[in-house]
Amino acid sequence: MDASHLDTFKRELETLRAELLEQIAQQRGGTHSRADVAAEHFAHSEDAPAQVATERDVEFALNERETAELNALDLALARIAGGTYGQCTDCETTIPPARLKATPEAARCIACQEKAEH
Repeated sequence: MDASHLDTFKRELETLRAELLEQIAQQRGGTHSRADVAAEHFAHSEDAPAQVATERDVEFALNERETAELNALDLALARIAGGTYGQCTDCETTIPPARLKATPEAARCIACQEKAEH
């Protein structure tokens, strides 16, 4: 992959990362972890225990998704820095540019991603 394409993908990844961090900060009301906010919220809740448990599970699931997304973005940026961005981490073939445009943090080609998901 040539340097201009790498720069484009790097800027896109950095933008996605910054937007995700901003979204996380807005949803949490600052720099507190989602778990801390949830614990504070649920400690004073007058809701039924089942509702509290469900809301807590949703908060933890959102936290896991956000953490995984942030990690994928960081790993993609590390692959750019390491010179392996655009190569499948499993089979080392070139990931098609269309896939990277749709999912710039993609670490695998479509075939290897499908194998990993099954």
